Amino acid sequence: MTFLRHRFATSSFACNRISLAQAIRIMTCSLIAISISIAMPGESSGEESNSSHRVLSYNIKRGYGSDGRTDLPRTADVISKLNPDFVGLQEVDERCNRSGNVDQAKWLGEHLDMHAAFAPFMDYDGGRYGMAVLSRYPIEKTEAVELARGREPRVALAAHVALPDGNKLTLVNVHFDYIRDDAVRFEQATKVREYIESLPNPAVLLGDFNDTPDSRTLMLFQEGFLEADKPADDPFTFSADKPDREIDFLFAAPAAKWSIKEVDVIDEPIASDHRPVLAILQLQSK
Repeated sequence: MTFLRHRFATSSFACNRISLAQAIRIMTCSLIAISISIAMPGESSGEESNSSHRVLSYNIKRGYGSDGRTDLPRTADVISKLNPDFVGLQEVDERCNRSGNVDQAKWLGEHLDMHAAFAPFMDYDGGRYGMAVLSRYPIEKTEAVELARGREPRVALAAHVALPDGNKLTLVNVHFDYIRDDAVRFEQATKVREYIESLPNPAVLLGDFNDTPDSRTLMLFQEGFLEADKPADDPFTFSADKPDREIDFLFAAPAAKWSIKEVDVIDEPIASDHRPVLAILQLQSK
């Protein structure tokens, strides 16, 4: 405002020497210059912009906590406090007797104001048992990618999402087999990698891998994918009350399209037997 007053005074003084029309042109040019200097920083330069997303992986053990209680509102509260854009949930019940006949994916989506998708592994206890994806943005399509069978049937849940900036993104949620012999787990991981490599758009892979960072299962994704590396002083995700191993992970692909801004393993010892893992991922947008 001081600058405007100064320019106006100078232009008024100049009217003693120049025409009124010239003075008006001087004032107009000054206002245009101010307008441009304000508008330009907020405008797109035409170069690539960045899109950040808060992505959470959480094995919720159907809301069954270390205190022996099934408490889905407690699970929802843990998720809500982390304010994620996308969530991959493992060990989710759909209308099972043991968890009160609740459609857990739908319930969590409604209470967190997120879109929900569920993929079953198998019928169980009067309902179905499987995994879910929650998304802040509409889910356009889902796929259940059938994986090799171990002790239980397994699928990977792929959720295709249209982002507000026009980009397409696929969330691929996994819960690999937990038996000691890693042959089936490695076969499952190989199928998931092949699926992600076939996608025409960027993807985020997340979930309970039931294997450690030095395993051949994890090495499949450490090459060509961008891993959301956890803090060196706090990488363990299981068990929640006495964490001593790292088995929950997030990856982004292709690596050149992403950067990792932040990764946290959340200290939550009661709500489940796993700790939630939150990553802020930045996708290069066209």
